[in-house]
Amino acid sequence: MASSWTKFASGAKRRGGKKGITWVSVAVCVIAVVGYLLSGTELPELPDGFDYGEVPEYSGAPVVELNDNVPFFAQSEVVDTAYEDYAPLDSLGRCGSAMACIGTELMPTEERGDIGMIKPSGWHTVRYDDLIKDKYLYNRCHLIAFMLAGENANERNLTTGTRYLNVEGMLPYEEEVCDYVKETGNHVMYRVSPVFVGKELVARGVLMEAYSVEDSGRGVRFCVFAYNVQPGVVIDYATGESWRAES
Repeated sequence: MASSWTKFASGAKRRGGKKGITWVSVAVCVIAVVGYLLSGTELPELPDGFDYGEVPEYSGAPVVELNDNVPFFAQSEVVDTAYEDYAPLDSLGRCGSAMACIGTELMPTEERGDIGMIKPSGWHTVRYDDLIKDKYLYNRCHLIAFMLAGENANERNLTTGTRYLNVEGMLPYEEEVCDYVKETGNHVMYRVSPVFVGKELVARGVLMEAYSVEDSGRGVRFCVFAYNVQPGVVIDYATGESWRAES
């Protein structure tokens, strides 16, 4: 491609005159624009069938059901052997999807350790003592909860999430999966995908999917989007900076 552009520019120049200079200028501009577009960061991959554009604006509820509450798993992805898989961080240090077949085999057998050394993309240590019960705006949110897979200080499994996302949004679904697996000994296909916009460092929310395998989804089945928001606080998702919402 570069050699073709070189020949084109050289031919234009040999023809001389202002037209030649104009064509060379156009070629240079096109190359610059293409180079800029190609330099853009590719977004972390999301499940086939999911479209963030179909997620309604946050309106007060921590989660919203999507796709009639049916997860986007392909048939080939549904297995009954426990495993876990975490997408690599992208060039901006952002997490991708975390996927697992949850079973008792994966669940932790020891106490959870420290994760304070991990600084997910967009991380800031900031407090709103009068707005948040636990004071701090951000948590290091496990995509696949420690209670489910025993995965702790794994940077591929930790994203910057509000306390509201962690407790009001994600926790009830994590506990549902955990309780079901412990009670039945069955397996649950489980995937959590942080959803970023452009080059933003903080996810707008997470897509959570689950499907109980042995009973074909009768025990556990959900497909929800949990919003990464905090009532009373405005978040700049590009940087992770935040400030109080105007009353």
